[in-house]
Amino acid sequence: MRARLSDIALRARVSEATVSRVLNDKPGVSPDTRETVLAALDALGLERPSRLRRRSAGLVGLVVPELGNPIFPEFAQTIESALAQRGYTPVLCTQTPGGVTEDEYVEILLDRQVSGIVFVSGLHADATGDHERYRRLVHRELPIVLVNGYVDGLPAPFVSPDEQAAAEIAVAYLTTLGHRRIGLINGPDRFLPVRRRIAGFRAAMRTTLGVDDDELISLSLFGVEGGEAATHRLLDAGVTGIVCGSDLMALGAIRSARRRGMRVPADVSVVGYDGSPLMAFTDPPLTTVRQPVEAMAVAAVRALVDEIEGHPAPHSEYLFRPELVVRSSTAIANTH
Repeated sequence: MRARLSDIALRARVSEATVSRVLNDKPGVSPDTRETVLAALDALGLERPSRLRRRSAGLVGLVVPELGNPIFPEFAQTIESALAQRGYTPVLCTQTPGGVTEDEYVEILLDRQVSGIVFVSGLHADATGDHERYRRLVHRELPIVLVNGYVDGLPAPFVSPDEQAAAEIAVAYLTTLGHRRIGLINGPDRFLPVRRRIAGFRAAMRTTLGVDDDELISLSLFGVEGGEAATHRLLDAGVTGIVCGSDLMALGAIRSARRRGMRVPADVSVVGYDGSPLMAFTDPPLTTVRQPVEAMAVAAVRALVDEIEGHPAPHSEYLFRPELVVRSSTAIANTH
């Protein structure tokens, strides 16, 4: 135990005597110092003494799409961490094609008597979907929070990035680089975030360049392959800059350009969307519009916990402004 005491003391930046007092639940230690020592214990993978273990405030379901897109593991990890800090135990439910559906997961979570559910980019994002499933949950007074999507008239908190602003930010940036022929690739337009991004793109193109051309919008499936397919059509239309609906679609756009012998960014600039940290290591490192994942996760958890604890959060949509991250996939337009 001696070595462990020194490890914990070093991690918490306190004396070994202080660590000993905390572990033995002795007085004379401030609450902040006590929490710092316990956090160090957790970080080192050491088990807390039974009398110091945090009691679980209950289970909370976290329903996310497949984890192939790196933005979803980032959301899951950040929300899980925020829930744990509030004393709740997250139950992660990951959807995969042909696997357990969102509705099936909800039944499992209800059987587990969860205190609430956070849905990330679920069926609530599908503007053509049946949203009665969420109304039934609200009717049975189960607290829910919905991230990345909005259902009009549903009395629940919503947390979303400002998709319209994201497209406007990307277009504005490309125009400052001298691009005048700018295209948008995106996923299927049955999804509300896609519709919002298209609206932002159209508005920015009209305002900045006086252009309103359907030929500059190319929709496909989300993912690398979808991005590649959508980009073929835009390159045929002569674009020099491409705004993408996700980082993975942007990687597909780069692949499409290279297969034509074009250079990124010398011949065509590409802007992604989501802002996964992995995009700093692509070739070239990807300019992207980053979703404010941490701020959104904290807001979602705060709203859910307020609902669980009987202090209902406002039943409205909280919009978070995304941030442009400039890297090497964009450059001044080649006008030659």
